[in-house]
Amino acid sequence: MPPLSPRRPFRSLGLLLGSRGWVIGFATETAGWLVYVAALRLAPLSLVQAVSASGIAVLALFSVHGHPGRLALRERLAVGIALIGLVLLSLSLVGSRPSSHTPHAVGVVLWLGASAGAAAALIVVRIRLSRAAALGLAAGLLFADGDISAKLVSSGGIWLVALLSLIVCYAAGTSVLQAAFQHGSALTAAGIATLVTNAVPIAAGFVLFSESLPPGARGGLQIAAFASIVASAALLGSSVATPSDSSKAVTRPAPGLADA
Repeated sequence: MPPLSPRRPFRSLGLLLGSRGWVIGFATETAGWLVYVAALRLAPLSLVQAVSASGIAVLALFSVHGHPGRLALRERLAVGIALIGLVLLSLSLVGSRPSSHTPHAVGVVLWLGASAGAAAALIVVRIRLSRAAALGLAAGLLFADGDISAKLVSSGGIWLVALLSLIVCYAAGTSVLQAAFQHGSALTAAGIATLVTNAVPIAAGFVLFSESLPPGARGGLQIAAFASIVASAALLGSSVATPSDSSKAVTRPAPGLADA
């Protein structure tokens, strides 16, 4: 797609809406996000994030048009680790009843504010990371805030106020990720974004929502599952793709891809 500029938002929006592929991708993502929100009403945040992280494997397969053999060794390893993580997560849920608790408002404000501030710094300040990686990291932090806000909204009551941060963070994250795609490979930008999008809310689930691990061996399996899924996204995020890949993806990565 032609370069997009935040200084000309209406032109950029027109270019996106004029792209049939982008509209289809965004509509698909929106459908996935609605399913993700429904899942948040049924299960703890950390559990939903871990399952949704499997979307990074879908992204890897799409990037090679469904031919796993075209993936680099590091990327095939990442997909395999993600699948192992999902199996471990499934085993850890046998006979357990996951639960979460209402967080403290001060903790939520501090968490969301710190993540948003770090994202803004990554956007404005140039660091040693490539521009695509830095923007992907910033997008991941914004999406993480959006996912945490979605969990708060699903609780209802006074937490419906989190709908504001949900809209702002998802909109900003989508814009930043779009910019990341235009500075580097889709797999690198989305891989790093997905790593942060899933790792940060998983941590928030235990810190903010007081979620607990299953007792005994099931707890060990769940820790191994979380670690596997995060490691998978990290491997894909650090993989080297060809510059031509940068135009193949134009929406966010999972719940959400991070929601797909």
